[in-house]
Amino acid sequence: MLAKILSAAVAGVEGYIVQVEVDLAQGLPVFSTVGLPEGAVRESKDRVKAAIRNCGYEFPTRKITVNLAPASMKKEGSGYDLPIALGILAAAGTIKCPDLKNTGVVGELSLDGSVCSVRGILPMILAARNSGITRFFVPQENGEEAAVVTDLEIIPVSRLDQAVEMLTGVKECSPLVTDVRAVLHNNRKYSVDFVEVKGQEHAKRAMEIAAAGGHNILLNGVPGTGKTMMARRLATILPELCLEEALETTKVYSTTGHLPERKPLVVQRPFRSPHHTISDAGLIGGGQVPRPGEVSLAHNGVLFLDELPEFRKNVLEVMRQPLEDGVVTISRASSSLQFPARFMLVAAMNPCPCGYYGDQTRECTCTPIQIQRYQSRLSGPLLDRIDMHIDVPAVKVKEIDGKADGVSSSVMRERVKTARKIQEERYCGENGVYNNAQMGSALMKKYCQLDSGGKSILHRSVEHFGLSARAYHRILKIARTIADLDSSGSIDEKHITEAVQYRRLQSANL
Repeated sequence: MLAKILSAAVAGVEGYIVQVEVDLAQGLPVFSTVGLPEGAVRESKDRVKAAIRNCGYEFPTRKITVNLAPASMKKEGSGYDLPIALGILAAAGTIKCPDLKNTGVVGELSLDGSVCSVRGILPMILAARNSGITRFFVPQENGEEAAVVTDLEIIPVSRLDQAVEMLTGVKECSPLVTDVRAVLHNNRKYSVDFVEVKGQEHAKRAMEIAAAGGHNILLNGVPGTGKTMMARRLATILPELCLEEALETTKVYSTTGHLPERKPLVVQRPFRSPHHTISDAGLIGGGQVPRPGEVSLAHNGVLFLDELPEFRKNVLEVMRQPLEDGVVTISRASSSLQFPARFMLVAAMNPCPCGYYGDQTRECTCTPIQIQRYQSRLSGPLLDRIDMHIDVPAVKVKEIDGKADGVSSSVMRERVKTARKIQEERYCGENGVYNNAQMGSALMKKYCQLDSGGKSILHRSVEHFGLSARAYHRILKIARTIADLDSSGSIDEKHITEAVQYRRLQSANL
């Protein structure tokens, strides 16, 4: 007999539907799986056989052929165990149900018949909804994550025999429902706040501008000036994730297995801070089986690279594409995958190897050649793609001991949200543009008009500091963001003057 049951899998971070076909035929008792199965899929026959027997069902002693369609795509993971087991029982006549065309199943089986969780359940359910599937059986541990997707019934199961009883009607199916709004508004509290940062008003102003326009930022200063402290608080002043952004981010975390336990959605802006020994595949993504890297885990959030010159040069250079395009493309001989990577880059560095070049209190022990070699680790094209370059000076003692608190993250976030709202209305209808940092040439020509005074200041600055054409456009985008924070429809001279200050550091380094 032949039985067909629908399942799902993940390619990159996108889900797709897999049809599991099980055929029982006369012949020697052989269990074969076809459809480009990887190691974990080929091993499923042993788990399925033990699970069926340990749940009290008879395993058919016939020739069993399992086909995973489409056969042109490699199948990996252990999520096919449950649909294969149900398909075998359906083909053997143990399960008699009228229609499985609109039912999907996914789950890993233990030898005792327990259903274990699988990675990437959210993209699978999204693909199932788009394919017209109305009911989906998922592992109990993945239930809340799957239930954030509406318009289809999510049935959590903990054992194989439980799934059989539900399909045959012996036990009632109780769909799981998750209050998405409540999930979005819960767990949004941060453990850090900008109110804890003493002094550094100029740097905090720059961080607010960067958050308001989605600009990348580089912090340069001697050790102990608060660069890392401010970078770790940048996510606290970004606007809250909307449902669409939360789903996009959760898909990446679900696929990689980084989704926090008992949290069906990523509701806070991600903050990723990889060590400088990371490989290019770890940062960008890749591997024999391509997986998302740190830039994708920082999607819709912040990627912080501390001690930027300590990263290997080849690792930094591969960031050029995601910084420009917001996606990472991994190409292989058989396929090409895209991972989302729309993030804010925050980088920190010291002015020299010892860290004290230019410090007023401690003497630098580096030679000019060492300083030049250290700073030259960062290429001009990479620095050009970082919008804002900020010099962070040492904090004075009286500012550290001062009782007056700085501006809190909540106050800064409200100002950022107001500026982002202006940008949202401005770019309504523009595909893929959500903030000023993402403007193209046509939009800049439309929304970044300057008067004669502003043009004069900008032209003189570019000539004096030897800035590139890309830096010229970055200054215009920053000025547009400063104007939005001032609720100004036009870019004035003061906006251009302030924006120019955030590019001066690059000319000094180069």
